[in-house]
Amino acid sequence: MKFYSSIFALSALASANAFVAQQKNIGSSTTTTELNADNSYAYPNGAGTLTRTRGAPTTYAPVDPSGTVSSLARFSDLQSTQDILETLSPVTVQGGSLRTCSFTQTADRVTVFLKTEGRPLNANVDLWQGPDNAPQKMSVYLEDGSKRPFRATLEAPGASNAVAIRNTGQIEFPLTAALELDSSGPENSPLDTILADAQYRTVQGGAVYTTPFPPSVQSVHIGLKTDGRPLNARVELLQGPNNNKQVMEIYTEDGAERPFYCVIDTPGSGNVVRIVNTATVEFPISAAVEPYLIDDEISGSQGGMIWS
Repeated sequence: MKFYSSIFALSALASANAFVAQQKNIGSSTTTTELNADNSYAYPNGAGTLTRTRGAPTTYAPVDPSGTVSSLARFSDLQSTQDILETLSPVTVQGGSLRTCSFTQTADRVTVFLKTEGRPLNANVDLWQGPDNAPQKMSVYLEDGSKRPFRATLEAPGASNAVAIRNTGQIEFPLTAALELDSSGPENSPLDTILADAQYRTVQGGAVYTTPFPPSVQSVHIGLKTDGRPLNARVELLQGPNNNKQVMEIYTEDGAERPFYCVIDTPGSGNVVRIVNTATVEFPISAAVEPYLIDDEISGSQGGMIWS
């Protein structure tokens, strides 16, 4: 019996191929900051609008009604998911296979990128820390992994961290994965920098919150956290009634030490983000949804992002 157990263990290790994560370019000025709003996001030629100067990288800054940049404004060089993927070296994860990546303990967090060549994507993304310990898990579905690639940042405190990516789709649906490490320090968590001043809303256990946004918003970023209790949630991107374009099922052992942060591409119009707290009423979560990239050449409804 022990002989067969050893063979099974060796075969499992052989199937979990490892790949190398890439270090984030700390020297570049690509740290992003939040775009704030109070239930309405500004539009071109309006008071309190969010404007940008064209070029690479894209720069945003809040502007007051007089047309001058506020002294409290913090400029940020925002990069789209597609732009970042062009600088990384992704690996292929065939349908039904598992790829793992361990990284140095000096890394404070790791950003996971998943995409396909236009086909659907089904995958499980786990953060491992030591044997038989997965403090953070995600189940990801993308209707089109090329149009809306997956991008999420996982906090990795401590040592012996590794990321496991399992393609749960069929063999006909491979995906490509890439990792980017960030060793800029625990204080530079996206929720402490990018979403530092965002208006978090409490989502009670079993509750559902939705927020629509106009076509000019090309991508949004989402932050979920708790006061230290476990986090169980589902984040969905809808475009039309019950038409899921992206779905993420999230579990985090400690929502304060390991909060959830992601960036979702939202091309087209009629996009809505829906956040469901799948835990019981004893486990509320705090959620924030903010625009990440805005195209001021796209006109749309003058309504903002409104929580329901």
